[in-house]
Amino acid sequence: MNIQIEIPDYSSNEGFKYEWCKDFQIKTSFERNVFVIKANKEGLISLAKQLLQLAQDGVPNGYHLHYDEFNCLENGSSDLVIEKG
Repeated sequence: MNIQIEIPDYSSNEGFKYEWCKDFQIKTSFERNVFVIKANKEGLISLAKQLLQLAQDGVPNGYHLHYDEFNCLENGSSDLVIEKG
């Protein structure tokens, strides 16, 4: 499979741009000491784009993405924070 995606440039003035594919679904849980991310194709592509944006040289260490059921995760999901280190 070959997918071409466009990654927005990070700007310290504008902040991080969360871009979501239409109909994305992501559910997270913590089960038996394991963190699980379950997502459909659109959810996985959305996360991949955001991780690639977070990896950019201009994004400072310590910058983080916070996901929860109030902004992007399915109801009942565990919060997820991904931080650049």
